[in-house]
Amino acid sequence: MRKTLIRRTILASLGLASSAVLAHTGDLGHAHDANALTSFVQAALHPLTGLDHLSAMVSVGLWSALTAGQGRRGAAHATRSRSMWAAPAAFAATLLVGALLGLGGLKLPGVEPMIAASLLVLGLLVSTRTSLPTLAGSALVSAFALFHGLAHGAELATTHAVAALAGMALSTAALHALGIAIGLTLRNRQIGASSTGLWAPRVAGVGVAVFGATLLTPALAAAF
Repeated sequence: MRKTLIRRTILASLGLASSAVLAHTGDLGHAHDANALTSFVQAALHPLTGLDHLSAMVSVGLWSALTAGQGRRGAAHATRSRSMWAAPAAFAATLLVGALLGLGGLKLPGVEPMIAASLLVLGLLVSTRTSLPTLAGSALVSAFALFHGLAHGAELATTHAVAALAGMALSTAALHALGIAIGLTLRNRQIGASSTGLWAPRVAGVGVAVFGATLLTPALAAAF
């Protein structure tokens, strides 16, 4: 039942992506043309100044840590580690691809709705701790990361693009690592019979999902 609900929510969210709605919130202005160092710093700060991007990247790491090796009793540590880092690595790599495409002028419809949909889906995955096969999970977050990358790339200047992309990659990796660290901490507390490990992920996931749903509200209103 739970997996069926998640699948239906993912499909519904992807369907709503064709509607126009703003999800790229909270971003500050960025002076990427000043010099290479400024471009690096500003691009590194970019994911931190948009609550949508920050929430998505931390959620990917959190979800990966909470579900790595889930349902695989006796799974080797190396196997669990690969599973845990697969989705964050896929997200970061696809984000850079999307940023390069956006930097090159590629524009796709539904960028902002897809960002909102990513929050809704990732929030549900975190709150329910639903585990997906490694390849399926990586493919899902990659699809969302492409649109996050396009949004970032469209705001980068070409003068110091390499420095800007490096800053963005570093910041993205740091946010994933933060999510993983939080997830491992909560997972260990659950093993240690701490109630925090049980309710904290649910609260965090629901908060992210509600945020995404709020951003998708205009699309829902248009549909009805």
